[in-house]
Amino acid sequence: MAYGQHQSFYLRDRWLSKGIKNLMEDERFFYNKDSFEIIGLGKNMLQSLRFWLIATRIVQEKFNGEQKKVHHVTQLGQIIYRFDRFVRFYDTASILHYELTKEREPATAWYWFFNVLPQQSLSKEELLQLFVEWVSREEKREISVKSLKRDIECLIKLYTAGQTTFDPEEVIQSPLYKINLLEETNGMVRKRDGNIQNVGVTALMYALLDYRERKGVETIAVDEIVTEEGLWGRIFNMNRSTVVNALEILANHPVYRISFTRTNNLDTVKLPSISAMGYLQ
Repeated sequence: MAYGQHQSFYLRDRWLSKGIKNLMEDERFFYNKDSFEIIGLGKNMLQSLRFWLIATRIVQEKFNGEQKKVHHVTQLGQIIYRFDRFVRFYDTASILHYELTKEREPATAWYWFFNVLPQQSLSKEELLQLFVEWVSREEKREISVKSLKRDIECLIKLYTAGQTTFDPEEVIQSPLYKINLLEETNGMVRKRDGNIQNVGVTALMYALLDYRERKGVETIAVDEIVTEEGLWGRIFNMNRSTVVNALEILANHPVYRISFTRTNNLDTVKLPSISAMGYLQ
C-alpha cells in the first residue's frame, strides 16, 4: 500500500489537462529535466501531479523496451481529455473520485476513508488515530505517522477546497469539491450523504459497469451496491433509499437500461451489455 505520494498538494482544477497534454507529446515527460518549467509547476507539484494522474487511473505507468519508466494515457484519460479536460461536469469529478477510492492502491488513505471507516463524523485527531491504527494492523512495515497525517490533511482538502469563497487559501479549487461528499467545520470532519444530482447518473452507471468487469459478475444485488467496498453505498456514501432511487432512474435510460429481478427475495440488478468505457464514450 502507498502513502504520502502527493507531496501534500491536493489535485488542482487544470492539472489533469496539463499532464495529459504533455504526456501525449512525450511519454517520458516526467523524467525530463525541464518538465517543471514547461508545465509551469514547482518540482514537488510536478511529482504530485504524477501521483494524481496515476491514482485516478488517467495514466498508467509502465516500462518501455529500454526498461525505462513511461506514462501512457489510458482510455479513460483520453475520453476525459476529449470531452471534459477541465472537469466541469459533476459526473467527471465523480468518476475520478470512484477511480481514486475503489481499490487499496495507489491511494490507500482514500480507499480506507470511504470503504473501511464506518464513522460518519469525527475530529481530525480521531480520524488520524483510526487511520494509524488501521495501517499498523494491515502493514508489516512501519509507516511514518507524519506521512499518514499528510494523507489525511490532503484528503480533506481534496474534497473541501472550493466549498467556501471567503478563505483566501481556498482560491485554488479542487475539481472534486463539487460532488460535496465531505465537509470540515471547526476541526470536525463529516461525510455527507451522496446526492444523485451531485454524483451524476452517468458516473453511477460507470461504477456499476466497471465493478462488473473487475469482479467478473453479470448481476449485482442491491444489498451489495449498498454495502460492498467499491460500490455506491461506500464510495458515494449513499443510503439504500438513494441507491434504489438511482437504480430506478437507470432502469429508464433511453439506450442502456438496467433491469431488476427477484430471486429468493433478493433484489438484483442486471446490467446492459456494454463496457464501462463504451458507455462513457
